[in-house]
Amino acid sequence: MSDSVTPSEVPATGPRTLTRPQRRVLGVLVEKAITTPNQYPLTLKAVTTGCNQTSNRDPVVGYTEEQCQQYLDELRALGVVACIHTESGRTERFRHYVRKVYPFNEAQLAIMTELWLRGRQQPGELRTRAGRMATLDSQEQLRAELTSLMEQGFVQADGPLDRRGVLVDHAFYPPNEAQRLQQRPAAETMDDVADEAPNREIASSRTPHRDDSSARQSEFERLAADQSTLAEEVRELRDKLASLADELADLRRSLGA
Repeated sequence: MSDSVTPSEVPATGPRTLTRPQRRVLGVLVEKAITTPNQYPLTLKAVTTGCNQTSNRDPVVGYTEEQCQQYLDELRALGVVACIHTESGRTERFRHYVRKVYPFNEAQLAIMTELWLRGRQQPGELRTRAGRMATLDSQEQLRAELTSLMEQGFVQADGPLDRRGVLVDHAFYPPNEAQRLQQRPAAETMDDVADEAPNREIASSRTPHRDDSSARQSEFERLAADQSTLAEEVRELRDKLASLADELADLRRSLGA
């Protein structure tokens, strides 16, 4: 369910700090709105299941429905979540208002959602994960979106975005979490790598077995990523099936069956 509002029209009126459970619940609402729109808005049970799923979550948690209800109530008080009722009036469902209270475009919304759900990660990982929800055609586009989010204070990084191994994270931590990324000493950027490429080609010609090892490692990482993606898709299908079962149960109750 999308909102007819463009990012440039949205003032940043949403909260700038969120607790870990609040981030998890809000991230679940945004993720499911994009990836499973037929089951959105979500029931309390679906929110709880989404929070506790083991795929695309860090850390894995075990919230109860009572806890999720509390976190939803907190987010409602902050103006980023609303409770709505179905036509039968028997089942409460919940939706987010992130598009209305933050100036995120669709790519930035996906980026923020992944950071809320998983915390700090490298740009390559972030692009793959956020790509489930929005188009991110290149690392250059990702860096442009991250730069915009950093300038607005929504994202932090521990070094230049073109540096190898840089970590990025959201900046919604409350003071008691103290999760500010520390700037690391200067290291080579992707431009440095390009400048050194000729020298590295000479070195690699002297040690061809290292190229073979690197190729095998890259292939292994690709296969591992494919396996992880497939496992995540299976888990999401299971989540959809559980949501459909909830909807069927609601329909039966509304019909008196």
